[in-house]
Amino acid sequence: MNKKHESGCKELTLRKTAAFLKKHNNYIILTHASPDGDTLGSAYALYYALNEIGKVACVVCPDVIPQKYDYFARKTDHVSRENATVIAVDVADERLLGALQEEFAGQIDICIDHHISNTRFAKNLYLDTTAAAAAECIYDLIALMKVNINDITAKAIYTGLATDTGCFKYSNVTEKTHLLAAELYNFNIDAPEINRLMFDTKPKKLLELEKMVLDSAEFHFDDKCIILTVTEQMQNETGCSGTELEGIAVISRSVEGVKAGVTIKQTDTEEFKVSLRTYPPLDASEICKKLGGGGHKNAAAATVLGNLEQVKATVLGAVKENMEEAYAGTSSAE
Repeated sequence: MNKKHESGCKELTLRKTAAFLKKHNNYIILTHASPDGDTLGSAYALYYALNEIGKVACVVCPDVIPQKYDYFARKTDHVSRENATVIAVDVADERLLGALQEEFAGQIDICIDHHISNTRFAKNLYLDTTAAAAAECIYDLIALMKVNINDITAKAIYTGLATDTGCFKYSNVTEKTHLLAAELYNFNIDAPEINRLMFDTKPKKLLELEKMVLDSAEFHFDDKCIILTVTEQMQNETGCSGTELEGIAVISRSVEGVKAGVTIKQTDTEEFKVSLRTYPPLDASEICKKLGGGGHKNAAAATVLGNLEQVKATVLGAVKENMEEAYAGTSSAE
């Protein structure tokens, strides 16, 4: 049964979502800004599937798509806004559309997502919070619609799965995730090469930036929290920016004893993107919700305004509050 949220967003079942996609003919598929493997993999897998059943579609990304995704992210035809159905994939909040927000605000016909923090900004929503990646949702839709999957579609779906699970290491991985990945091995996806590109390859300039970030790392709350800062000056000196900075947030996951890994990346004079990675009992989604953002239980993000010291103080306050709740009211503060 479909449910209507108080925002006016109608929540659709998987079957109703498949029927929705079959009903319309012209689609504009939107990804979120600073695109990662899941939003791009989901968008292109859906694009190829819609093409397979005779639909006209295009993928529109707010930012330049990194070259490393060229093995599945091809240039798509232009689709006119007139009579087009607009889909957002892996977009939990309208603000994540970045440069596309002004053009498409209030115009999203359906959102396909897996984030528990989804703000229900679209007219319709298919949300599966048990899915490890939005690509898992797309696969379910394609399978239900009985659309033939080819090698390039399989590559896109595998990329979404692998990147949103940290190469199948994160706690969002389920039995279903592994079974789906195994199914994709029936196609010519070259999983080792995808994993090399996504996880084991970085430019020299990124190593230089990582050194700067680690040299300025801060520990708080009895070393349970680490703050990694990427300033505008660091980005200018190394030439690293945009999606090249994705991997910085992952570094905080590897520090022994850390329960909250905070990466603060400067995006404007007094604007910072905060990426948070947590381990139980902390909840990244709840912390970032206090900062005006959201995401998953173990990985979330928010945009915070102010100068760097103000942003650090704001983020540490939110982390401390979650720590006090998680540790039964006992403060872990310095």
